[in-house]
Amino acid sequence: MSRKPAKPVLYFSFRSPYSWMALRQLEARFPEAPETVEYRPWWEPDERTRKALDGRGAPFPYIPMSKAKHLYILQDVKRLSEGMGYKVAWPIDIDPWWEVPHLGWLAARRSGQDRQLLAALMSARWERGADICDQDVLRAVAEEAGIDPLPIVSAVDDPDIRAEGLEALVRVYEDDAFGIPYFKIGRFRYWGLDRLDGFLQELSAAGLRTDDATAVEDDVIPVAIADRIGAYDHDTAGGCG
Repeated sequence: MSRKPAKPVLYFSFRSPYSWMALRQLEARFPEAPETVEYRPWWEPDERTRKALDGRGAPFPYIPMSKAKHLYILQDVKRLSEGMGYKVAWPIDIDPWWEVPHLGWLAARRSGQDRQLLAALMSARWERGADICDQDVLRAVAEEAGIDPLPIVSAVDDPDIRAEGLEALVRVYEDDAFGIPYFKIGRFRYWGLDRLDGFLQELSAAGLRTDDATAVEDDVIPVAIADRIGAYDHDTAGGCG
């Protein structure tokens, strides 16, 4: 008896501007993505989660970036976002606690509101420069999205959500998702914003996306911009701040 093919996967992070741009591009070019692709969170764990990951033999694949790399990313994101017609407001992260928004998103997923919170948090962080690791900010963003903020804000202190978050990061290790955005369909893996085309083509080949959507792809990302994508993605795994 043949096994049902595994659902395509996208690893995303609220921390990464490349993840923000990839999500916008993916859903603009494939509106059925939230129903077809499994979105999985990827974030730099706090000390409590890091120790639990080490205890599971699943260390998190992240190396802090250098100042030079950070300055380059500022220029690169400005260039890419302008080329795509996106307005970016770069957030200032001071000792961010990434469990706060990502565990909040897991809580929203339990109530079927993950799509709304994902869009709201990405917009708040990358289009308004909001500190979404601040629980007061998270509460306001959830309210703006029409979501009950209490389970979202309290997720970081919920043992069940914490356990679910640990399993999510164990899957990061098991899937070798060393950076984001990271796409997976079957045996094919695609790392970085510039690999979105390959992921979309594989979705079409698998019969998960119609050819009509493929016909307009060439005009979405200008060639001059597409040629410059990837300097960040070819370096250290995915942290931006």
